[in-house]
Order: sequence, then structure tokens, then C-alpha cells
Amino acid sequence: MSTMLTKISRRKFVLGGTVAGAGLILGIRFSGKPLDAQEDERAAKHAPPNPFDAYIHIRPDGHISLIAAKSEMGQGIRTGLAMILAEEAEVDLNSVTVEQAETRPDIYPHLGTGGSGSTMENFTPLRRAGATVRELMISAAAARWSVPRAECEANKGRVVHEKSDRRASYAELVEAARKLPLPDPEQVELKDEKDFELIGHPFPRVDIPAKVNGSAQFGLDVRVPEMLFAVVARCPTFGGRLAHYDAVKAKSVPGVKNVFEIPALAQGMFTAGGVVVVAESTWSAIKGREALQISWDRGAGASESSESLREVLRAAASKAGKRVRNDGDVDAGLSNGVRKVEALYELPFLAHATMEPMNITVHARGETVEAWAPTQSPDWVQGTIAQVLGLKPDQVRVHTTFMGGGFGRRYMADFPAEAAQIARQVGNPVQLVWTREDDMTHDFYRPASCHRLRGAIGSGGRPTAWAHTLASTAIGAQWNPNDPVENSEIGGAQQMPYAIPNVRLEFNNAASIVPRAWWRSVEHSFNGFVVESFIDELAAAAAQDPVAFRKSLLVKPAGWKPKSDEDVDPARLLGVLEMVAEKANWDAPLGKGRGHGIAAYHSFGSYFGEVAEVTMTGDNFKIDRVVAAVDCGQIVNPESVRSQTEGAIIYGLSAALKNEITIKNGAVEQTNFDGYDPLRINEAPPIEVYLMNSEEDPGGMGEPALPPIAAAVANAVFAACGKRLRKLPFDLNRARV
Repeated sequence: MSTMLTKISRRKFVLGGTVAGAGLILGIRFSGKPLDAQEDERAAKHAPPNPFDAYIHIRPDGHISLIAAKSEMGQGIRTGLAMILAEEAEVDLNSVTVEQAETRPDIYPHLGTGGSGSTMENFTPLRRAGATVRELMISAAAARWSVPRAECEANKGRVVHEKSDRRASYAELVEAARKLPLPDPEQVELKDEKDFELIGHPFPRVDIPAKVNGSAQFGLDVRVPEMLFAVVARCPTFGGRLAHYDAVKAKSVPGVKNVFEIPALAQGMFTAGGVVVVAESTWSAIKGREALQISWDRGAGASESSESLREVLRAAASKAGKRVRNDGDVDAGLSNGVRKVEALYELPFLAHATMEPMNITVHARGETVEAWAPTQSPDWVQGTIAQVLGLKPDQVRVHTTFMGGGFGRRYMADFPAEAAQIARQVGNPVQLVWTREDDMTHDFYRPASCHRLRGAIGSGGRPTAWAHTLASTAIGAQWNPNDPVENSEIGGAQQMPYAIPNVRLEFNNAASIVPRAWWRSVEHSFNGFVVESFIDELAAAAAQDPVAFRKSLLVKPAGWKPKSDEDVDPARLLGVLEMVAEKANWDAPLGKGRGHGIAAYHSFGSYFGEVAEVTMTGDNFKIDRVVAAVDCGQIVNPESVRSQTEGAIIYGLSAALKNEITIKNGAVEQTNFDGYDPLRINEAPPIEVYLMNSEEDPGGMGEPALPPIAAAVANAVFAACGKRLRKLPFDLNRARV
């Protein structure tokens, strides 16, 4: 199959077709722009076996398989992709199965799942692919019956010719269809949105039955013959290393098979190293680890604490930094304001805390390796294992399983790197398991940050200046130190959408021994809170209603066009702001001790407006209700949009109300859910989700509901009691009037 596909011009085609056994195969290219002739010639010299990201296989029995290189981690992507394909192909949704692609970067160039991008990337290519299936089947039927194509139409996996009352199923037509030339995918006719029967309509997740009956395989479910289990004892202090260990007592634990040391690995992997205990069961391995006589050299990182880092961050936020936005004359705007506002916002490190702790199973057989991984980046897993074992990536076969949450944590390479080190010394398949304590204390954390904001209101009640100094333990400083480190921290702050004439954003990096990486919504998780809290503070200074104040500043200039995907369309942000205010009955009084707060924010191609209602009881508050308005462009599955919205809001509320990772002597103090407690079912407020109809391309959904929620709650508390919550997690004892 791949040999034939290499003959198809990457410049000319997005879709290609050929035969692999019986049935029809279509290749789909999900991303990238068509190459020009010169680029196409250069690419051909170094071309992978084919130019496609995914395949559609229409079998002779009429069943359709979509083989896609996207990981299912609870976001419902298998359901959404199947719906898009089935809609345009005119087939029953139940006849489409989404299968996990092999980890073959030569076949599937875009194996990563993150950035809320799966639907955004795949929507139009999958529609074209489905339409190609439909058109091929219509052409095959028209040729069989010797009738004009225009007289035939496809419906529910059949082609119908009403004039002669003839019908043929796709199963009957597939052999003829595969011999036909492919239509130009850029020209194939797509369905009118008003005719959608699947897209935009709610459907239950296709993976629900397997997850209910227990047949779904998560990483921790993997069992292969003669498998052993491993855990690692890691230095509690980041950057520390092993000083000494005695394995005698550990080896005496029933079931323990081996104990040995593995070194730390650096750039791109960032493993801690430590002592491995291999056993016949996870429990035996854990008990063996507990019996180790071990001591650590805690290194220079032992001097870091949350208190010391807080002072570093505050100092960094209080001095001039690298300017990344500088509109107008901010200093003059601040001087000329009749009312001035200054605020300091602080946000802590956060752990991902996925329900399924980190794990991976690896079997090294000399020149070949097989791995079973719950991962968002199977190609990174493959490359990491190959690098550690001195192999080529194509000698490593990675099976991607379901995963119990990702949130960015399962994009990392530390757990496959450790597993490869262990597998090199263990002849059997070995499953590396991280306990909850391992994961909580050796995560890659959401950066800690501090933000100093200054603003001014002019005599007419409009803001004259906005100055934001952002200090953060930048992700980029760890992962891409040669690039501008602020690039990983300023999203959402740089695009602050309100029409204020004088705006300045500055950035300062704060060094830390604590490892950082991508957490759900990345930098938007803190910038959304800061921007939407401070605009509320300016509204209060202007003595204006928070909704009316925002509306007056969301102005879309004539001829406005986005310069990048990060640019905010003021009209769409205004749309969700108005919808959520209406649905929350914003103008209705709530009574003494109650308040509502609003926030509106754009990230990952989607727009969210959120209102929180709270009731004060002394120095405590209860969230009575959350209302969300969603503009994520064209909606594929409303059920997925609602569940993703609810999940992201709950995740964000957990961070706003409870969660923080604190550091003492260079180590994490929280070790389990008793110290890092997610919001429980009985604590979750009612959440109402309202969806806007939109003809825009789909935006992301996994992350963008999270950034506004903390600000909405903080603004509601201010409305209820007049105190400002500027530090997360919230504590009214630290509030400012």
C-alpha cells in the first residue's frame, strides 16, 4: 500500500486511494498546506512511504474503519471523528469504527494528541474524505446502471436511483468504486450544513460500552505472558541523586526478583534516576521498595522552597521586564488617569493528578521492542525507547491504549525512558507503575507565576492604560532554553482583547529547580484568571457594571482580520459574553450576601463566557451555580462539548478552591489526594452549558472552558462581600478590600 501511495503528488492531492487486500483505501492528509512544485520535488527525494495522516478502509461488507493517529483519553475523539466521516459518506454511524493507528511516524506524521486540536485539525479533511467515499459510490452505481450520476443519491450506506427504483449497498459497490479515479478533494461537493443529520446532533460516546463492561484496555490493564512489575525509588528533592542503598532487605520480600540502579537522563526526558525494584506483582515491588535501605544526596535544589520562590517571583514581577507588547504610551496613560488600580496576582505550581497514575509496559527482545503505553505522544514514546536502547525507532512497536486522563502529563517522555532502562536489564516484559505518591511528587508541574498589574480610568469612565508584568517559572526555560522563554507563558495576556489605548506586557523568568510542562490550558490557566480579574477591578474603579464595561471595550475595528490563530475576534467574545449574561439572568438582583461574577475568554480557537453565583456565610462562600456560554465554531457532538465544558470547569475549580503544589527543601510536600484534593461530586456546583450556533470552523474543546472559571468565582466573591481574591487557591483571609 505505502509503495503505491508514494507515487501520489503531495502537492496535488490531499486524498489518495488504492487497494490493500479487499475493499477501498483512502489516505487523508490532516494538516499542512499544499506544497509548491519546487517543494514537492525536494520532498519527493526525502519522502516518507506516504503523505497521509490517516486511512479510511471500506470493506466489502460495507463496514468502514477510520484508522486515525489520535489518542482517546476521555475527550470522545473516536466518536467525533466517526460522526464527521459518517455524515459526509452518508453511512450509518454504527457502521464506522475508529481504530488506533500504528505508531508509524513514516505513515502518520502527526501522532500527538494535545492542544485541543484533534477536531480542529481533522474536521475539513475528514469531511472531504467522507464526501469522496460518497461520490465514488455514486459513480460506481451510475456506471453499473448506465444512468446519469445526477439522478443518483447516497443515503444510509446505499445508492438509490429513484427513477428505476434501483438500490445498491456500498458493500455491493466497493469493488467497482475502488477502480475509479479519485475526484479532486478540493472540488468534491460537501453537504450543506442545514442537511446535517449527525454533525451538530448529540450522540453517546462509542467507547462507553467497552468502558462499562470492562473490555476497554487502559495502560494498567495490560497483561502479557511472563510479565513482571517494577517501581522506582526516586530522590524526593529535584536534582538530587542516589548516595547509597542496600538491597538485602528488599530482596528478601516475597516476589521481589531484582533490585538495581538507573541513572538520571537529561534534556527531552528529564528522569530522576533512582533504584528499581522488579517483582512478580506491583504490591511486592512496592513492599520491596519500602524495605530499601537508601540515602540521598539532595544537591543544590534542597535550598528551594515555596516561600523563597515566592519572594523571587514577587521581585521579578515588580521590575521592568522584556516587552512583548507595547501599545501607545502606558506611562502617560497611567499618569493621566483619575482613578488608578494596582494588583498583584499569585498562582502556584499545580500537578496534573490524572486518575490513572503513570504506567507503561515494555518488552525488549534485543533488536526489537514492544511497548504498551497510555500516551498522548506515541511517537515520542517510540523515539525515547529507541534512543535509550540504542535502536532505530522502527525497531520499537508502540501500542497506544486508552488512558485515564492526560491533561498534558501523558505527553512526557520520562516514564517510557525509565521503562526502557528497566527493560534493558529485565528479560521479561515489565510494567513500570508509578504510585499516586510517585506521580504527585515527580510530575512536570504547571508553572508558578506572579503578575503585577496597573491600570487607570480616565475622566470619562474609560480605561486609559493597562500595564502587566508577568513573572513565571517558564516552561520554555526548561524545554527550549535557546528560544525566547516567554513564548510559553504569554498567550492570552499578549492578546488581551479590550480596546484600551495604552497597553504594555513585560515578562521576567524566575529560575526554579521544579520541573515544569504543559498543564490543561497551559499559560491560559493563569493568564485567563489574571486578565479577567483585573478587567473586573477596572470596571469597579469606573463604577460600572462588569458586563456593560466589557461590552464597551469589545470593539471590532472595520476590516479586522486575525494575524494569527491566537488573535481574539472581539465580536465572538462579545457574543458569548452577552449570551452567558442573558442565560444567567445577570440583571436580576441576588440579595444580601450573594453575588455573581463574569469572565469571558478565548483560547485554542474557542470562546467562553462564564458566570458564577456565590453565597457568603461569614468568611466562607459556596458556589451556587455556574453558567457557561460556548462558541467553539461548528459543533460536531453537543454531548462531547457539554461534557468537556463541565470537566474543564470542575478541573479549574479544583485548582481555584483547593489545589497547590508547595515545595519544602526542594521537594513536593503533597503526596496524595489527602493533600491535593480534587473537587468531589458532592462539592460540584450545578453547571449549565449553552451552545452557540456558529458557521466558523471548529475550535478546541478540551481546555478552553478552564481559563475563565477562577476569575468568574473571584469576581462573584467581590460582588458578594467586596473582597478581592488575587491568590490561588482562594483564601478569604488573604483577600483584599
